[in-house]
Amino acid sequence: MPRIVRRIISTLALLLGAAIFLGLLLLGVVVYFNAAPQVSPSNAVSGIAASLPEGQDGIREDADGGVYLEVRKGESAQSVGRRLEQAGLIRSRHFWYLLCRFFNKEFIKSGTYQLEMPATQMAIHRTLVSGRQLLQRVMIPEGVTLKKTAKILDEAGICPAGAFLEAAADPEILNRYRVPGATMEGYLFPDTYLFPADYPASRVVAAMADTFFKRLSEIDSTAADLSPEELNRRVIVASIVEREYRMDEEAPLMAGVFFNRLLIGMALQSCATVEYVITEIQDRPHPEVLYTRDTEIRDPYNTYIRPGLPPGPISAPGAVALDAAFHPVRSDFLYFRLTDAAAGRHYFSKTLDDHIRAGRLYVKNRS
Repeated sequence: MPRIVRRIISTLALLLGAAIFLGLLLLGVVVYFNAAPQVSPSNAVSGIAASLPEGQDGIREDADGGVYLEVRKGESAQSVGRRLEQAGLIRSRHFWYLLCRFFNKEFIKSGTYQLEMPATQMAIHRTLVSGRQLLQRVMIPEGVTLKKTAKILDEAGICPAGAFLEAAADPEILNRYRVPGATMEGYLFPDTYLFPADYPASRVVAAMADTFFKRLSEIDSTAADLSPEELNRRVIVASIVEREYRMDEEAPLMAGVFFNRLLIGMALQSCATVEYVITEIQDRPHPEVLYTRDTEIRDPYNTYIRPGLPPGPISAPGAVALDAAFHPVRSDFLYFRLTDAAAGRHYFSKTLDDHIRAGRLYVKNRS
């Protein structure tokens, strides 16, 4: 075999060996940096959480050792990599950068994700580009109060009740939505929501308030032009109607009755406001029956002894009640009384005598 051929073969063998060596070395580097850190993620997350300002790391753990990562809206892949490395969830942010560059057509999506640890960098990357967030379905019924909403969210694992109530009274949030009251009571729309677990309470409040104003604009396009005080007046009426009506078609009639009473300076005498005083202000169980001593409770929310509207809404009105408050039925009615408990039907009357007769007839029929 000619010497030149042997040199070529030797050179090729050397190059091939070097290529294999470099390939194995590169594979080893990839395997090493892709692998989950040997440090316990739980310990790492706890350590970083203690060293960073509260809520700034966006990485939390639950009692079972699961890790929740929040990718903020508009956050870069580099920023996510730095936080992952700092929390001890990946070995190197530099490898994370290369990984994101290699898969440059698959962008990391904002949201809250549950990471099953330990996990490789590639597994974490697949989760974050998938957009499959960890979401909890929570239903907020019509007519609930802030306190009851806080309890529902707490039990669903969305946010602590105390944090929710604090956010609902945050002056910055109140100013943002031009709510003149002390809290967002009445301005958080009752609906079915999908929230990530351990979601910031301020964002929960903002999402529910955004839904409220969106639905309100669908109900009445002129609502946005109202002053905060006039809007608040309508929302208060809607919150009372929400707790009074049983049949949808009667809600606008009830709203009309309340506006008629307000026009002549007559007390609203809404049982719902007395129940609000008992359950929400005095923190007592919901009464089965209201007695005279209940309607005489001295409180600004008691519309039996105080003419005009209460200081603020008493519940979260739904679409029917809001529509009724913005489009009340005009009539001469000043009274209404429940006459069919099974159907939820009320009798509407113009005079007190007629109202009393309807009550007597209802008692007689029940007997």
